[in-house]
Amino acid sequence: MIVNALVVAAIIMVLLTFVGLYRAFKGPTAADRVVVINMITTKVTVITIGMFNRRYESSIIKSDALIYTTFITLILLFMFIFGVI
Repeated sequence: MIVNALVVAAIIMVLLTFVGLYRAFKGPTAADRVVVINMITTKVTVITIGMFNRRYESSIIKSDALIYTTFITLILLFMFIFGVI
């Protein structure tokens, strides 16, 4: 039952990510694009932590996933600000 709920939640998050990507491409301002990047990385964090926690049930995995995705978020944000992407 919980596995089905997690799968449904992951599918909804993926669909909302595509809506956010549309907004990133059509967004009139840079602020829209930054918000979308933040939204996508937050969703990736939630899905990653959920999968690792379900599989290993370890608190170290949770903190590692959070640190890694925060690092990736900062890299993408700086790449966008400096015009690389």
